[in-house]
Amino acid sequence: MAARFFLKLPSTIQLSQPSCTTRPTSSSPSLQPQYLHNPWLVGTKNNTLPLLKPPHLSKRRSIAVTISYSLPTAKPDSVASTEKAPKWSWRAIKSFTMAELEARKLKCTTTGTEALLLGILIEGTSLAAKFLRANGVTLLKVREEIAKLLGKSNMYFFSPEHPPLTEDAQRAINWAVDQKLKSGDGGEITVSHLLLGIWSEVDSPGHKILAAVGFSDENAKELESLSSKPGFVDV
Repeated sequence: MAARFFLKLPSTIQLSQPSCTTRPTSSSPSLQPQYLHNPWLVGTKNNTLPLLKPPHLSKRRSIAVTISYSLPTAKPDSVASTEKAPKWSWRAIKSFTMAELEARKLKCTTTGTEALLLGILIEGTSLAAKFLRANGVTLLKVREEIAKLLGKSNMYFFSPEHPPLTEDAQRAINWAVDQKLKSGDGGEITVSHLLLGIWSEVDSPGHKILAAVGFSDENAKELESLSSKPGFVDV
């Protein structure tokens, strides 16, 4: 009896699917319920059961991402037109983002030059970061000097999501923009400009930390010479 029963079962079950080459519309049959046909479904309408389409297949959502190409500057009017305004390199933007994150880790209310220096080293792939490491300025040494200079942070303090720049950090960024404008070339503002801007603020924590770990004016001149060569791209 069992053998006879299985011989009577349908060999295949066909499932109708909408075409993937056309976009469904309000009148398209692909929006209508699909049905599973089986002659053994006795007692149902036309011997069929509706197959419901999962909602995630019928609805699509687009995601927009906005990327900023500039760092905060106190002198936006220094550039005559937006077409000629120099843009920051993606490594410089990433370094600045890491600097904000480090300022929050340090439980600081602001983003200072010491945080900008940390951001450069943490990003790690720019010419400036490689130049620092080649001259003995490592992330560990900078962290140690920050602890000596600023002391331990309050572990119960919560920094803002985007700690505002200190005055010397803002001047360092403005210096980088000014130097790029003075150069007259059409390239990007690189991490080297940002590092040299930190070094230009002689009374800032970033400059003091760099000096404490062995960075000097000769190193700054060498870095400026490397990054100011014609056609230089920070890759």
